[in-house]
Amino acid sequence: MTSKVTINSLPTGVPGLDDLLGGGLPEFSFNLIAGQPGCGKTTLAHQIMFALATEERPAVYFTVLGEPPLKMLRYQQQFAFFDTAAINRRIRFINLCEEAMAGDLDHVLARITEEVAAHEPSLVFVDSFRSVVLATDANGHAHNHLQRFMQQLGMLMTSWQATTFLIGEYFSDTDANPVFTVADGLIWMRQSVQRNAMVRKMEIMKMRGQPSLPGLHAFRIGSEGLRIFVPTSAAAPRLGNGLDGARASMGVPGLDEMMDGGLPRGYSLLLAGPSGSGKSILAAAFLEAGVRNGETGVIAAFERQPSRVHNKVLAQAIEDGRIGVVETHATDTSIEEVMQMLASEIRRLKARRVVIDSLSGFELKLGPSFKEDFRESLLRLVASLTGLGVTVLMTSELEDRYTDLRFSPYGTAFMTDAIIVQRYVEIDSRLRRVLAVVKVRDSAHSDQLREYSIDDDGIRIGTMLAEQEGMLGGHPATRRLAAGSRQG
Repeated sequence: MTSKVTINSLPTGVPGLDDLLGGGLPEFSFNLIAGQPGCGKTTLAHQIMFALATEERPAVYFTVLGEPPLKMLRYQQQFAFFDTAAINRRIRFINLCEEAMAGDLDHVLARITEEVAAHEPSLVFVDSFRSVVLATDANGHAHNHLQRFMQQLGMLMTSWQATTFLIGEYFSDTDANPVFTVADGLIWMRQSVQRNAMVRKMEIMKMRGQPSLPGLHAFRIGSEGLRIFVPTSAAAPRLGNGLDGARASMGVPGLDEMMDGGLPRGYSLLLAGPSGSGKSILAAAFLEAGVRNGETGVIAAFERQPSRVHNKVLAQAIEDGRIGVVETHATDTSIEEVMQMLASEIRRLKARRVVIDSLSGFELKLGPSFKEDFRESLLRLVASLTGLGVTVLMTSELEDRYTDLRFSPYGTAFMTDAIIVQRYVEIDSRLRRVLAVVKVRDSAHSDQLREYSIDDDGIRIGTMLAEQEGMLGGHPATRRLAAGSRQG
């Protein structure tokens, strides 16, 4: 029986790209990096090249741009991956601008073949390939001329035993083009301006022989180069499933009792309430309880800055590095990007508790295109976090309509293992705060509506909110609130 051919996978050096490709870049593959101007094609190609090129596996980078290579390199060397010492040792740049502008593809092909034979590279890059196509003079038969050229180039690339890349400016992935058929891999980069944000996404449209991830994936270009944000898989089984009896204290006297002993470890909790109801204070108490128990934590802050928290224990824990902080000022953030920042902090601190404050502020930070899948992405976020074994508390802003009992504006109540709702009620012409534990899976939690107050020491849980007409003043809205809580 014939054994299978083993295809080596090369690590690209681009964070997230190996996962997107399905394990790395197939050695000796022929790849096209395509997209509109300014989306990061050349930066991606350079980042891959500097990561892969060695003296034993050298690279040749053909430039057919309208600008000289020195100008391109002047900007590319601002990235951290750029290694000046590698130039003319393991990486060689060759300018084909003159041949390309002459409009003779046969001459371009001959020059590429000549240089490859002379240097015997393991990696070959041609940037920008579309510049070759546009410069060709084929007397109205450019398509046929290009097809013949691509067939010849494809056969040569196979004989070179090199991993090759063509970088081209294309505006549509529906164009009939012979290069799309010949290529083993097709990496499509997209960018769009949405309101005041630039959103960049990458799609692996084709990667022969590998289980690449489908769909569009956000990426960002920073000083380190490209970073791609792929969905985070649950890397570990849930540490707490509510069956072993291990519970995390909420840090608020009386609340653990209402929850049948606290929040089961590894669970996710949604804390919903209107503005001013004390969601952030309760979330801070949750983290503080962990600190007092010797546990590290992470807070993702999307509203007020953690440095402004009034909880002295929590503020000191942040300063001491026992509580990690994740925050972003970008307006084009994706949930996958936030998840990677959270996962990095969780692993760095070996954190046991995570707070997201709040989902409402989080949604405002998302780029417009990411908001469309917010509910679906949030489900992945919760599953990934609990998969890492942490106990999660998320706050959510609710408009208090007094007569309606809602848990979340996103329809996310089913995603979480536990729900606490904070409300206002009107009693004797005054607004009073009440809370209810609506859900804690696998727990005999309280069904009481309890009044609570907020002072310098945090939240204090009071007595059960009785339904007697004397206490409530016969207010029908409050009676409906109590009835709705019991049904939840």
